[in-house]
Amino acid sequence: MKIDSFDGKNIHLFGGSSGIGLATAKQLANLGANIFIYARTEHRLKSAALEIENYRQISEQKVVWISVDISIPEDVQQVIASTVEKYGTPDILINCAGRAYPEHFEAISYQQFEETMKVNLFGIWNSIQSILPYMKENGGLIVNTSSVVGYVGIFGYTDYAASKFGIIGLSESLRSELKRYGIGVSILCPPDTETPGFETENLTKPAETKAISQGAGMMEADQVAVQLIKGMRSGKK
Repeated sequence: MKIDSFDGKNIHLFGGSSGIGLATAKQLANLGANIFIYARTEHRLKSAALEIENYRQISEQKVVWISVDISIPEDVQQVIASTVEKYGTPDILINCAGRAYPEHFEAISYQQFEETMKVNLFGIWNSIQSILPYMKENGGLIVNTSSVVGYVGIFGYTDYAASKFGIIGLSESLRSELKRYGIGVSILCPPDTETPGFETENLTKPAETKAISQGAGMMEADQVAVQLIKGMRSGKK
């Protein structure tokens, strides 16, 4: 599904307080969109919203931040319902929330595996289930962030890779289901990207994983955002 113009579009971004999500929010605000960012930490959301406001084309553009834990379905449903009631039908949903704590498989606890799945995969499930009933009214676009690790398993990323492979399967299945409603589904698969999350990854990353990363190159969050928006304009899946 191609997006010819973002002017006046209501765009909801989960994981919009930092990294790729924030970079994308700023660029879309500069293209005239109304921006709604979701994350857990209030002070980061407030700071991000102030940054995004500086990129607006006109003061009437909305920049709204909402604190929510994407892994709790009832909370996501509640904030989406409230936001849509107040600001209108969503046009685009972008899922950028995610986490990674790379380690050797034996060192990854079941609790970490469960939490990674809840944030990375279940979180996307929750946001889509919550926003879909409203998006079906006029059609729209859903963009889910996976990773290069979503189609090539990498040493040290067993729990993360499981979640990111799952995102691709979910997205491809949804694409065929939602076509009848005029809703497109796209997948973003960035490589290593310079973000606060990547800095956290490096704290637990095994030596073997670091060696792989060193040869793979690095992108900036702004560069990934440019490619994401370019993909939305072209209808790239």
